[in-house]
Amino acid sequence: MQRLRARTRTREYEVLVGRGVLGQLGGAWRQCSPGGRAVVCSDEHVAPRYMATVCGSLSEAGFAVSEIVIPAGEREKSLGRAQELYGVLYDRHVRRTDTLVALGGGVVGDLVGFVAATFQRGVQLVQVPTTLVGQVDASLGGKVGVHFRSGRNYVGTFYQPGLVLTDLDTLASLPESELRGGMAEVVKYAFLVGGSLWESVCGYASGHGGVTQDMVLACARVKVKIVAGDEREESGERALLNLGHTVGSAIEAAGAFREHSHGEAVGLGLRAALWLSTKLTGLAQADADRGQELISALGLPERLADTAPEAVISLIARDKKAGSEGVRYVLLESLGRPRSGVKVPSALKREVVAWLTTR
Repeated sequence: MQRLRARTRTREYEVLVGRGVLGQLGGAWRQCSPGGRAVVCSDEHVAPRYMATVCGSLSEAGFAVSEIVIPAGEREKSLGRAQELYGVLYDRHVRRTDTLVALGGGVVGDLVGFVAATFQRGVQLVQVPTTLVGQVDASLGGKVGVHFRSGRNYVGTFYQPGLVLTDLDTLASLPESELRGGMAEVVKYAFLVGGSLWESVCGYASGHGGVTQDMVLACARVKVKIVAGDEREESGERALLNLGHTVGSAIEAAGAFREHSHGEAVGLGLRAALWLSTKLTGLAQADADRGQELISALGLPERLADTAPEAVISLIARDKKAGSEGVRYVLLESLGRPRSGVKVPSALKREVVAWLTTR
């Protein structure tokens, strides 16, 4: 098992990455926590596979363990579901010194993290991501929240976990579509830093090897380094992590979080970022083509379908990170060299969405 130390202004915590390590959660967390209650929250798909191992490990480490299982799906990331969880925690007499464990993908991690941050103004949080999106992105950095109306993660806060434990063996149970979606986030990091991560993703796309510990750790290192310098999106450095997400989040919300998975939407958003980068930040067409080919090789969508382009354009304008001058984009000057704060003219926004629709 490899360890990565994450440091922010408000907290330091370890990210543990390995294979077959779920059973080590209790011992790892016991070194950080005095004990007490541990409430493990998972969804109906993940719980039958991993809940017993996680609860058993925590129990052996001296925690009084209980479980919560919620329905699966993006639409569960809501204020209504958060309120239900508050009620369960209240009835179980959970205190600030107790622990809420998020066992699952990005939906569970964001929802449970939001509940942990806001119940009694904060209880301890442990992230145990079981999807690729969760392992390389969602469980790290402290962003937690729920959807509100058509706004993705419109209600939320920044709340760092006390520990992240990633077991790569959990990826074996994922359907191929989930792995494809997770690779969209890996591609984002490859576009941001290039180098060996780019090469490893290209190798994966060509069928030479699967998701490796080094690949997951490389993504995690990029994220924790960026977050260390800009925990709450104040200096602008953290904006780099939004590459592909400005258009991608609008696509996901325009489909009511049903027509495209998060990863599929991000893949389309990355396509849009490549296209815009050739127009605005000098990305060579050959590099843009390489990026587009990589996204295609991973099996991510080629075009925007079954979603109204006007809805996407409208929701881009409502991006929660928009300032007084509107939405600023993260684009690429070259592969591995991003630029944040780019203003995109309205005509180009419409043109890129039209290009996604017709390509």
